[in-house]
Amino acid sequence: MSSQNAIDIFRACIPLFNVLSDPARQDIILLLAERESLSVNEIAEHSSLSRPAISHHLKILRDHHLVQIEQKATQRYYSLQLEQSVQQLKQLIEVVERECLS
Repeated sequence: MSSQNAIDIFRACIPLFNVLSDPARQDIILLLAERESLSVNEIAEHSSLSRPAISHHLKILRDHHLVQIEQKATQRYYSLQLEQSVQQLKQLIEVVERECLS
């Protein structure tokens, strides 16, 4: 039987899984991984999505601490901020290895 700790970690990852399950957000993350920092317009140049749709996805990514914004003059530049999410996923992998594979 799984411990409460494992259940808590799984439940805590649900919002992250929901955010990462969207292909448009996956594409934005991968694009930012390649280019480091881009504006909404630059992201739109690499996407079939509209600028408002990209802004919507960026807001979701920002709300879940997956991207950060840097203001340069009148432009906002988005870059990845994955440390917190990666740490959360590592914690999940560790608990699965420890409690589900043994």
